[in-house]
Amino acid sequence: MQLPEKLTFRSLLENSASLYSEQPALGFVGQKPLTYNDVNSRAEELTRMLLMLGVRKGDRVALLSQNMPNWGVSYLAVTSMGAVVVPILIDFSDFEISKILQHSESKVIIVSEKQAYKLQGVLPKTLKSAILADDLTEISLGNLELNGAVVKAEPRKNKGGALPVPEYPAEDDLAAILYTSGTTGKPKGVMLSHKNILSNAVSTLGIQDVHPHDRLLSVLPLPHTYECTIGFVIPFMSGAAVSYLDKLPTPAVLLPAMEEVKPTMMLTVPLIIEKVYQNKVLPKLTGSPLMRGLSKVRAVKKFFHKMAGKKIYKAFGGHLHFFGIGGSKLSAATERFLRDAGFPYAIGYGLTETSPLLAGCGPKVTKFQSTGHVLPGQELRILDPDPYTGEGEIIARGPMVMMGYYKEPELTEAVFTKDGWFKTGDLGVMDEDGYLFIRGRIKNIIISPTGENIYPEDIEAVINSERHVLESLVYELKGKLVARVHLNYEEIDRRYHELKESSGKSYNEMKETAGLLFEQIQAKAKQRLGEIQQKVNARLSRFSRLTFIEEQTEPFEKTPTKKIKRFLYLDKKDSR
Repeated sequence: MQLPEKLTFRSLLENSASLYSEQPALGFVGQKPLTYNDVNSRAEELTRMLLMLGVRKGDRVALLSQNMPNWGVSYLAVTSMGAVVVPILIDFSDFEISKILQHSESKVIIVSEKQAYKLQGVLPKTLKSAILADDLTEISLGNLELNGAVVKAEPRKNKGGALPVPEYPAEDDLAAILYTSGTTGKPKGVMLSHKNILSNAVSTLGIQDVHPHDRLLSVLPLPHTYECTIGFVIPFMSGAAVSYLDKLPTPAVLLPAMEEVKPTMMLTVPLIIEKVYQNKVLPKLTGSPLMRGLSKVRAVKKFFHKMAGKKIYKAFGGHLHFFGIGGSKLSAATERFLRDAGFPYAIGYGLTETSPLLAGCGPKVTKFQSTGHVLPGQELRILDPDPYTGEGEIIARGPMVMMGYYKEPELTEAVFTKDGWFKTGDLGVMDEDGYLFIRGRIKNIIISPTGENIYPEDIEAVINSERHVLESLVYELKGKLVARVHLNYEEIDRRYHELKESSGKSYNEMKETAGLLFEQIQAKAKQRLGEIQQKVNARLSRFSRLTFIEEQTEPFEKTPTKKIKRFLYLDKKDSR
């Protein structure tokens, strides 16, 4: 693979268009993809349109769209001409989007038809024009302000003669401002340069090769730097093909798509593969007293994991050689299944502020519960490690570290050491082989009355390993450790359907039986929570034991990378 001459998006676009001109680049599943030449041509056309709209080097252009081929075209067009792209997550509310447009002072917005309705509120005066992402034509911003309708604008004529030649960017120029919701509740604009993002792509290729014959199925949101750098920039740099879904990635949509694309590479977050394990594998292991007994024998469990893994691998298209997992911690039970199954998984660690990847490894050299080792060309170390445990804050230095937070010099200064290391806010430890193990966010640590450090994420992992639990959240309340637990009601649905198929009863009889069953389940919910608490406490140290567990009846609200928005729940009182 021939890398771009410079670490700029302009150089990337020209290099890939030259090397892989007629190869498929970006496309929807089941549709004819854009070739690398097509992407280059569309990007050039969009650049001319942006110039006509008055966009110049350094101007901000917002990008609000679900995943689609033209998302990548738009990203490359904006950054290649020296402007700054502001990718906006479609999960953001109308209010948040308005604030981002205002804070970034975006001059133009590229918006998809499906997301245009979110712009019907008050738009900032700095926003002058809008372009429809679906076909890259100008639309009427006035109509969007009134009712969110997509109305094509009259074609513009260039009245000023020849358009100015774009002032192409340098490596250290600002390329993107990323506004993250994270789990802290306060969005921040992370400034990433061309060199930040592209150097991280090159470093990542140092631990995992990507080739022109590779096929990626993209299911995570592109505005998140995890999917953008690893699932878009790296494949584009390597001549690979990326396919997008034109619908939400439900099992009914995802499974046929994987059968058609037969991806060789995929990126996901722990919650997705954990659901596969909990819904497809675990019920088989715990569905009968016989299986529960047999699964306690390690060799039997490993054999079953291997058989189940083969079926899942085939359902995923049967050609995967890299299945990347990142965004939050993967449960030990799910990782044990993946290891037993010989699934080609790899876990990475990073942050938006580091473009994103800091640590990772290929599937052949993973270590259980580790996020891998530091990437080539980057530095990683533990700040002031504990003399007994080796734990300390993870800090990083290198070309991938952000320029800072947009318009937040004090906040920027606070996250750097005096000698220029970026403080991640995560607690970790490195083993003798250089593998990194994440303990959790420093701000989430709870100090026990006797002074011990309690890591909520570790307790949550124990709770989530229980067969009736989908997810949980552990926090401190009035000096006590408590947990919110969201139970697995899909098991109840399965029991209902099994009952219906085997009973032969009439509809009215079944309705009455189902009602009684639901009442029984409701009555046993508190009992089940009590049992979970007992079992979990038996596996925890004395100072980490839970005082109370209450049911979280609805799924927890999550970030785009499926991490629970802890800040939404930490201030709430329990229902006792």
